Amino acid sequence: MTIVPEGVGHDGVGGLRGSNLRGVRAHNERLVLSLLRSRGEMTKAELTRLTGLSAQTVSVIMRALEDDGLICRGQPLRGRIGQPSVPLGLAREGAFSLGLKVGHRSLDLVLVDFLGGIRSRVTERHHYPTPDAVVRFANSAVADILSQIGAEERARIAGLGIAMPFQIWDWWRTLGVPEEALIGWRERNIGAEIGAATGFPVYVQNDATAACGAELLFGQGRTPQDFLYFYVGYFIGGGIVLNGSLVPGRTGNAGAIGSMPVPDGRGGQAVLLDIASLSVLERTLGAADQAADRLWDTPSEWHFPPALVEAWADAAARAIAAASAAAAAVYDFEACLVDGWMPVRIRTLLVERVRAHLAEVPASGIGLPLIEAGTIGAHARSLGAASLPLSARFLLDLQAFASAGAG
Repeated sequence: MTIVPEGVGHDGVGGLRGSNLRGVRAHNERLVLSLLRSRGEMTKAELTRLTGLSAQTVSVIMRALEDDGLICRGQPLRGRIGQPSVPLGLAREGAFSLGLKVGHRSLDLVLVDFLGGIRSRVTERHHYPTPDAVVRFANSAVADILSQIGAEERARIAGLGIAMPFQIWDWWRTLGVPEEALIGWRERNIGAEIGAATGFPVYVQNDATAACGAELLFGQGRTPQDFLYFYVGYFIGGGIVLNGSLVPGRTGNAGAIGSMPVPDGRGGQAVLLDIASLSVLERTLGAADQAADRLWDTPSEWHFPPALVEAWADAAARAIAAASAAAAAVYDFEACLVDGWMPVRIRTLLVERVRAHLAEVPASGIGLPLIEAGTIGAHARSLGAASLPLSARFLLDLQAFASAGAG
């Protein structure tokens, strides 16, 4: 069993070794897999040009990856002179990964395939997370998911990623629970405990950083090279991408935008998480005698008074706009992406209002970023957790292969 500390990854050469799928792939194999992950199906000639490897080397790599079931052939490209070219792409069932999200209001374990599709999901709501409950849930949910798949799929599971808030023990006041309720997190290493029980290699990352990583790895459409990422959950959190690479920071907590000071809308100041978090909406709904706990049932649709939700969204958007402008003064981000545990229509509303409020911010001497919606949605933290083993076992840092494809 291997535990990867927060913010620490593998260099693509050494690291984890295993009997299934030849352990960690060699560098050139990772390069090919990463290009296919980023750009979709490609022919051998295209991969040869992008990687700078010889045609013979690319042929050997592709043959090995195909033999291992990690890539598969697409439809022949006809209409050209000579024999039709056959593109290859990642095989959806070539590899699987488990992702555990530890949230302030719920736990979520997913099994995802090589393309990021969720194949199975187990969830549990709670009032607040404790180490014992999280370990018990993880071990039970893993066993449940494994019982639903065959031996071939189980052998192709790359590991288990955990996306969780860091320093959970510091949040007892905000969560409204006794200090001793969370103090156990100081001493416990749930990654080690879950790894020992399940036998999988375990990788741990800050939950908002993991959500940002999911956007980078599985996001749809063009992903900016430099962006600040906002994930609106029980508490709002964030992530940073520079030059196409996720930046976890020295302690794995880069992008902790929830602690940024912003105007409170009343002439004073507050921190972003006290305005733009769903915990604020939960309290508002509770004060209006609404069933606030239904916020955590499903993110696909909310059935709450529109006026309450829209008032929260407007205040949250104003604060996110202020945080975006402040971040732009530190680094020239191309865009800020906004996602979260909410229906798509609410996310659209939030993004529109952030754009409107940002347009009102004085911007002398700085270029304000574009404001765009994230493309993963509510389950970005779970998918981000599941992406950690896939990246460690099969892929290169995104910046490495973005550079490889520049020519």
